[in-house]
Amino acid sequence: MGRSNMKKLWGATSLVLATALALGGCGSAEKETAQDGSEVVTISAFISTPNQAPAENNRIYKKIQDELGVKLNMEFLVGDLQQKLGVMIAGGEYADLITADTKLVAAGAVIPLEDLIEEHAPNLKKHYAQHWNRMKDSSDGHIYWLPNYGAYSGEFVSNSYSGPAFWIQKAVLKDAGYPTPKTLDEYLKLIRDYAAKNPTIDGQPTIGFTTLASDWRTFPLLNPPEHLTGHPNDGGVVVDNDVASVFADKDISKQYYQELNGLYNEGLFDKEAFVQNYDQYLAKLSSGRVLGMFDQHWNFQPAEDTLISQNKIDQTYVGFPLVYDESITDHYLDRPVINLNNGFGISKNAKDPVRVIKFLDALMDEKYQKMLSWGEEGVDYMVDDKGRFYRTPEQRKQQEDPAWKLANRADGFYGAAPKTQGTFSDGNGTGPGDQPEEFYASLRDEDKKLLDTYGFKTWSDFFSPAPENPVYYPAWQIDLIEGSDASVANKQMTDASLKHLPQAVMAGPGQFDSAWDKYVSEFGKINVKSYEDRVNEQIQWRIKNWATDK
Repeated sequence: MGRSNMKKLWGATSLVLATALALGGCGSAEKETAQDGSEVVTISAFISTPNQAPAENNRIYKKIQDELGVKLNMEFLVGDLQQKLGVMIAGGEYADLITADTKLVAAGAVIPLEDLIEEHAPNLKKHYAQHWNRMKDSSDGHIYWLPNYGAYSGEFVSNSYSGPAFWIQKAVLKDAGYPTPKTLDEYLKLIRDYAAKNPTIDGQPTIGFTTLASDWRTFPLLNPPEHLTGHPNDGGVVVDNDVASVFADKDISKQYYQELNGLYNEGLFDKEAFVQNYDQYLAKLSSGRVLGMFDQHWNFQPAEDTLISQNKIDQTYVGFPLVYDESITDHYLDRPVINLNNGFGISKNAKDPVRVIKFLDALMDEKYQKMLSWGEEGVDYMVDDKGRFYRTPEQRKQQEDPAWKLANRADGFYGAAPKTQGTFSDGNGTGPGDQPEEFYASLRDEDKKLLDTYGFKTWSDFFSPAPENPVYYPAWQIDLIEGSDASVANKQMTDASLKHLPQAVMAGPGQFDSAWDKYVSEFGKINVKSYEDRVNEQIQWRIKNWATDK
């Protein structure tokens, strides 16, 4: 029912955009060769995010081809992911590399990777050494996926914040004198007060609060109650004393949706929230007229990028870790976790799995990790006399141009690939956002002023420090097993929520309780215990088997 702040699977309709990266020599009948004279090998990849196709002569992909002898033929998702996967499985046709979904394991579409890594990929083996047991499938002990996020090296630095929060426009904070809302009530008062003063923004009606529940992106609608009660992101459950329980139909959830119902009847809740798809949601945020929402920052980052490109800095957002009352300690910020059941796998159709794993292993060399994250020295970043990486104002400006990025960055592939996070061996951050001085220097004057007003240096400073993660964490990563009672119950719970929560939120004055009771009654018909039992059994399995990952 919940998804991680790192899970980057996207979807909207049922077509798929095939993007063959033509990186030089495409119109020629001659075979392409790498710099060492060897023949270039094409590796196909299905990437389940709706990235735009890179420019034909993308500089970074061209260097990868020239230096590593690999041409990437990438297919990005356009449409519903589950429908696309169903078509793949039915036809038995898969790219060499494919981004993760547990149903691909159940279908036998991907091959075990542990032996390939042990024999041919020393960089990957080192990269995942502290997570090896976690990466093993609990049912057969094999490793099928190469997690794309969460394997840190060196120092962990948290400057930007990509996780869950209640977000509010900087203009709202400025208007109210830069307050620090702690509770949901305080946050909603800020929205109400600002909307009363500003019924329109840029000529369009102001939207006080919106949400999203489209395709797999149901977490903006479903996850807030766990955070408001001081729990971290465990998806569809809250975990106390290592015991998980579903919260969707409990009073802690009722309290939240009743507040949304109040906003709806005041005309401040987005009336299109429950029918909009992801692209429409981003477009709405990009318009600058949405004052607030609960979401994970990575999920709406494209909308902020659009606002920033239009210099609408006041209409970008700050995240706050709201709770129901101030006696509750917020737990939004967490420590890095390996992004299980995400990243690339190698399909059974790959003709040369050894070549594929060697390619991914070569990319883990710091030379290529720096190229994929920072770019090329002297072109995309500079190095000072102390060896510290930085960007000039002009270089920072380039990075804001979507068209430039399509020609000069490899973000589409890099997002799904294994990656170094934290710090490199030379002490530099593994990306500009991980380099404290570059992070602060890259901020706009408006954001520096805002942070200075709060006495902060980073966006993470708004949140309570992250405690140590429990061994099992997070529960949302647990594989329910396709077709199991737990998986069926999970789908039924999600379906019930997506049917009844909109009805409750949009109920007329005095009608919320009856709408909520219908929802709880529907939940009572579902075998919720089978879901909870699977989660709790896996929590105990993890505690027993993961304690050795160090």
